[in-house]
Parts: sequence; structure tokens; C-alpha cells
Amino acid sequence: MTRFLAVVCACAAIAPLRAQQPPVSSVRVTSEARVTAKPDRAQVDIGVLTRAANSQEAAAHNARQVDAVLAAVRKAAPAAVLKTTSYSLNPNYQFHPGGGEPTLNGYTAQNVVQVTLDELGRIGAVIDAATQSGANHVQGIQFTLRDQDAVRAQALREAVTRARAQAEVLAGALGLKITRVLSVEENSPRFVPIRVFAGASRAAAEAVPPPIEAGTLEVTAEVTLSVEVAPASR
Repeated sequence: MTRFLAVVCACAAIAPLRAQQPPVSSVRVTSEARVTAKPDRAQVDIGVLTRAANSQEAAAHNARQVDAVLAAVRKAAPAAVLKTTSYSLNPNYQFHPGGGEPTLNGYTAQNVVQVTLDELGRIGAVIDAATQSGANHVQGIQFTLRDQDAVRAQALREAVTRARAQAEVLAGALGLKITRVLSVEENSPRFVPIRVFAGASRAAAEAVPPPIEAGTLEVTAEVTLSVEVAPASR
């Protein structure tokens, strides 16, 4: 997909008359290129939530359950990288319809572990192992790339090539030719990972996890190219 904006302009530098430069005519083009790529990395956020009458019990129960989940995930995907992304321990209150002070009725501990793996075929096995061993919430799956820079560079090259070709066409249509490049600007290449949101509970642990299709990622690059032009006959 390509879109462009072209502007032909002439400007003169403000200076004393004897030092004044001749006007510079230019063509300015904005072009966009999109490159698709197959994801080769996945990040799965697995949560363990536990409740207990007091904070110490809730935290201890959560720690034991998380240890079991981590062991199971490491067995299912030995090369996976695991890290805790969030942990919370909060009191639970019961609010009364008639008003008054809420009643403390226990504590909730929650630990979310992010599993990063490059073997996408093991995602289902990781989720199954986690839920079988005590994970009660799969917050989401994100597909991404190990080397995002290579795809971004390809998109930028294509965008620049298209911008140059468009500038040539515009200059030729006006009876002009490109004499030099004045500037080129990158307008924030966009890379959006694929996110799949899912939920899992102990009840789901009995079932075979569904196949998960990664699809394709899209990287968009946009550049603005400004070139100096002159009459083609010169």
C-alpha cells in the first residue's frame, strides 16, 4: 500500500542583495510501505490467584502454587524464559447494603508470570501444563518477532524507494529533473504485535487446549523525501 503527498515549492534565502542565493525549487513526497512477517516469538501471561483468611496464608498458598506452575512450564518448554511481571496482595472487603464500615473477609494474592518462547508449537502444551498445575488465569498471548529491526529496515527501504520513484514521476510530469536530495525524514515506523486474549481456569484444565494460530505481523514505515529540481533541459 502506498500513499503520497507531493508539494512543489520555491523559496529564497533572506540575505543582503549582494549575497542573495537563487531560488531553490523542490518536490516533497511522503510515501508509505508495509511489510508482513511471520511471528517467531510468543509471550504468554499466566496468572495464579489465591484467596485465604489472612495475608500470610494467601501469600504462602500463592507461592506454592506458582512454584508448581513454573516447574510444569519448564518441563513443557525447557528453553522458555520465565519472569514475574506483577504481584499483588490485597485485602477483600464485604460492603453492606445498609452502609456502615465494610467487613474484612480475607486476602487475595495474585502473581502473573510471563513465559517467552520461540517454539510456537509448544504454546498449547505450556498453557495446558500451567493450568493442570495450578494456574487459574491465562491473561493473553502476544506474538512478536525476535529481530524487529530487520523487518523495520526492509519497510524503510521500500518506502524510500517508492518516494524516490514518485518524486521522479512528479518532476518529469512538470518538465523537471531531480538534481539532489535535500532531506529525508522517517515518520515513526509502526510495529504492532498480535495479541490474543484468552482466559483459563481449573475447569478448562480438563480439556485439550485449542490450537492457536499466530497469523502474520505488519510493519509500516513512512518517509518524507524532499528533492531539489531544475528544468530538464538545463
